[in-house]
Amino acid sequence: MLVVAIVALMSFLGVLTETSMNTTFPALMKAFNVSLATVQWVTSGYLLAASLVMLTSAYMKRRFTNRQLFMSAAALFIIGDLLCATAQVFPQLLAGRLIQAGCVGLCTPLMVNIILDVVLRAKLGLYIGIANVIVLIAPAFGPTFGGAVTAFASWRMIFWVTLPLALLLLILGSAHIHQYTTQSRLAFDWVRFGLLGGALIALNLGLTTISTRRWLIVAVLLLVCALCMLLFLLLSRTSTRFLFSLTVFKHPAFLFSFLPYLSLQFANVGINFLLPNYVQEVFGASALIGGLILLPGSVFNGLGQPVYGWMLDHFGGRLPLLLGDGLFTVGVLAMTALGPALGVLGVTIAYLIFAIGRSMAFSNSVAYGLKALPKTLQPDANALYNMGQQAVGGIGTTVLSLLMTAVHHPGWSHAQNIAAGSAWAFGLLVALGVVIFALYWHLLNRTTAQ
Repeated sequence: MLVVAIVALMSFLGVLTETSMNTTFPALMKAFNVSLATVQWVTSGYLLAASLVMLTSAYMKRRFTNRQLFMSAAALFIIGDLLCATAQVFPQLLAGRLIQAGCVGLCTPLMVNIILDVVLRAKLGLYIGIANVIVLIAPAFGPTFGGAVTAFASWRMIFWVTLPLALLLLILGSAHIHQYTTQSRLAFDWVRFGLLGGALIALNLGLTTISTRRWLIVAVLLLVCALCMLLFLLLSRTSTRFLFSLTVFKHPAFLFSFLPYLSLQFANVGINFLLPNYVQEVFGASALIGGLILLPGSVFNGLGQPVYGWMLDHFGGRLPLLLGDGLFTVGVLAMTALGPALGVLGVTIAYLIFAIGRSMAFSNSVAYGLKALPKTLQPDANALYNMGQQAVGGIGTTVLSLLMTAVHHPGWSHAQNIAAGSAWAFGLLVALGVVIFALYWHLLNRTTAQ
């Protein structure tokens, strides 16, 4: 577990800086004189870049050693840290975040692939849960850490503090990370990778452009996304170069665990962006309070992972998946129905319920799907799980930020407009909870994880 811990801690640093930045948006908007629609690319752009790197993880596992992948990830994090800490203009900050995304993009799939290599199938839920404690505890401390640093020092300290930790992990990784499988010299499919990347970028840009009401540009970008996906599927029929195997989509265990997994990540990243800004804009809370409201839920999110994985291994998927989705839906339903009447404390409690349910279902979606798949397809499924959760995370931030700022009633205050827009965002997540339940119902009735 030492090797997994080293890789997971490096991924932890990447997630920590990502979630820390969510509470710094007001400070960044003031420092660089940019709008909310622009500054949110610090998060959505980061997630998009990470998803593109994760897309290559099935190829990376077969082509490069674990040590090579880890050292590259650590180097990208360190370079990004330095760029962000010294940024004088917004493009430099954004460039640093995009480079740093490569760390999470490499380390998160690497961690799961190492577990798949050395852990028995019957214990995958527990071990994936243990590994996720390190990665998912970052959201527990990220917003609080970011809010505290911004309130008492400067957002730049987020990067200066994590730099020595990254250097230490680089040294430890070079000494302890080993190889468990053999490598092959495969030809990478750059064309299909470029098409998928183009589709994801066009989709994110198209959704972001909606806020400007330039509908022709939105239509063109969405059309580019559709064309790229169509060409990708056509080329996949005849391509002899490697990216990942689409065969996994023929397995119900993957398809009906993959779609809820994406939906849960969409909701999680989106609401982690929305709530800190919601309490600041609607209740006039400080950046520190904006981060603290996520702390209780995020602690349960991280520390509960081994328990949730144990539930899957011992009771099967029905209990953790359906119970998790039920708690998720109840949490966002309370935010939708009660809105500003909840107050800061009520929002904190509703998020706690949401976070427990979301994390219970989220990690077990992957573990259940991987358990039910043939071992030869597990790296390909892992690549898609990881790529998908990063890609939709960026979309979640974009969509919920658009809904949050969509209401402009002339007779209302700014806080009232934000509250009304946020109600639409919460309502969308309630509907998503219902869809997830239907997907899990199909998954549990059509598959059996060993």
